[in-house]
Amino acid sequence: MLSIKQGQWAIALVCFILGIMLAVQFKTTEDMRSALSVQRVEDLSQRLLQTEKERDSLNNQVKELREQALGGRTSKEMQLIQMGAGVVDLTGPGVVVTINDSKRPSKPGENPNLYVIHDDDILKVINELWAAGAEAMSINEQRLIASSEIRCAGPTLSVNNTRSSAPYEIVAIGEPKTLENALRMRGGVVETLQFWGIQVTIKQTERVAVPAYKGAFRFEYAKPAKEGGAQ
Repeated sequence: MLSIKQGQWAIALVCFILGIMLAVQFKTTEDMRSALSVQRVEDLSQRLLQTEKERDSLNNQVKELREQALGGRTSKEMQLIQMGAGVVDLTGPGVVVTINDSKRPSKPGENPNLYVIHDDDILKVINELWAAGAEAMSINEQRLIASSEIRCAGPTLSVNNTRSSAPYEIVAIGEPKTLENALRMRGGVVETLQFWGIQVTIKQTERVAVPAYKGAFRFEYAKPAKEGGAQ
C-alpha cells in the first residue's frame, strides 16, 4: 500500500516537473518568437528607409540629368529666340548714329524737303547697318523687329506707331569699325545726306544698349505650320 502511494507521488512529482519544464519551454519559445518578430520588423524598417533613400537619390539624379540634357539646352535656345524676336534688352559693342535736319537754307527755286530727313533716308542707313552685320538696332529707343514700320508722319517719323522728331538716334550692335565704314563708304548714304547738309555723326563705342520691343504681336492670318510642311 505504501509502495503504491510512493509510486503515485513519484508520478505526480514527475508530472509536476514536466509541466514546469513545458511551461518554461513554451515561454522561451514565445519570447524567441517575439524577439524574432521585433528584429524582423526593425530589419524591414531599415531596408525600407534605405530603399526610400536610394529612390530619392535616383529621382534627384534623373531630375538633374533632365535639366542638363533638356532644360539647359532649351533655355539657351529660348534665349536665342527671344533675342531674335527683339523681346529682351541687348547690349554690346556698336555705333550710335545721330541724324539731324540740315541747317543750310534752301536756295531760291529749290525744294526745301531736300534739306530735311525722310523715312527713305533712315531706311537707307538701317539697311546699310543690317548689311554690315548689325545684330540689333533701335531708333529713338524704339526696337526694330521684323514687323517694325518706318514712315513719315507729317514732320515726324513713326517707328512702331510711335512718333518722334529729329534728331534721330540710331543705335546698332555689331563690330563698330565695320558698321561705321559701311556708312562712310565713298558715294554711300552718309556722303549723300551730307551733300544736302543733313547732319550725321557716328560714334563707335564698346558698349551700347538696345531696348526690348514693347509693342504687341498680332497674328490674324499666320499660324504655326505642322511638322513636315505647311498645312
